[in-house]
Amino acid sequence: MTTVERLRHPAREHRFVTSDGCALHVEASGPADAAVTLVLVHGWTQDHRTWDGVVAALGPGTRVLRYDLRGHGGSAPARRGTATIPRLADDLAELIAARVPSGPIVLAGHSMGGMTVMALAERHPELVASRVVGAAFVATSSGQMDRITLGLPGLAGEFSVRFERRIAKALAHRRGERLPLSPALVRSGARFLVFGEHPRRADVRLVADQLLCAHPASLGEFQDAISTHDRRVALAALRGVPAVVLAGEKDRLCPLPHAKVIADELPDAEFVRYPGAGHMLPQERAGEVAVRIGALVRKSS
Repeated sequence: MTTVERLRHPAREHRFVTSDGCALHVEASGPADAAVTLVLVHGWTQDHRTWDGVVAALGPGTRVLRYDLRGHGGSAPARRGTATIPRLADDLAELIAARVPSGPIVLAGHSMGGMTVMALAERHPELVASRVVGAAFVATSSGQMDRITLGLPGLAGEFSVRFERRIAKALAHRRGERLPLSPALVRSGARFLVFGEHPRRADVRLVADQLLCAHPASLGEFQDAISTHDRRVALAALRGVPAVVLAGEKDRLCPLPHAKVIADELPDAEFVRYPGAGHMLPQERAGEVAVRIGALVRKSS
């Protein structure tokens, strides 16, 4: 059985069904009786495998819960109209209630995963206030994603914005279950868009494979949701919670100034910049990301 087949037919403990009937693929590791649970939320076009290197670096003593967002990896496609960041926040709240019903939690979100954590603070402030003891925002943004130019100057940057919107619209209406793209083409695009200097081939392959496993129409709708994401104000609910903001200096998708906005809203957070790194910090700097997240877990244990 291939990796994709295993994801599509998970055992019961790897399956969680949300209140609106969407089946999510879930992975849990580490001791069930650990004092703190780390919940990892991946980004757009990716799945729980984004965190493989980080989880390995954390070691077996950390209890970790990670899952595939709706429309990604081994989870079911998002039904029309449900590929939204608020819905992702509700999914996360429901998953926590079912799989981590008690005890302190550290949340870590990469890219759209970080946006999901912000939306959780906005929609479920009581959960954040009573359970969340640490938060890590990894290569993410609190808003103004509709202005991203992929680091391209002038007219090229303006064209990239318009082109991205057209692609999102086309994807949202696509009927197929998989993107009709060759792995080689996807790897080439990933190498340019989401990595910084000197990426490892295995990391590029992993990112491309995750994209090719995602549901196209869900991706298109989520891209629209990302473009209207505006949750700078929601970060206020996390003030006072130990936090880290991690950013790659070569990130084209969530540029450094976006991370600085988050850090400004969380004045007690540790703001860490990674020279030469791009958007995929969980791969490019897995060990260093694990150190920062692990410190949040240990501080709360």
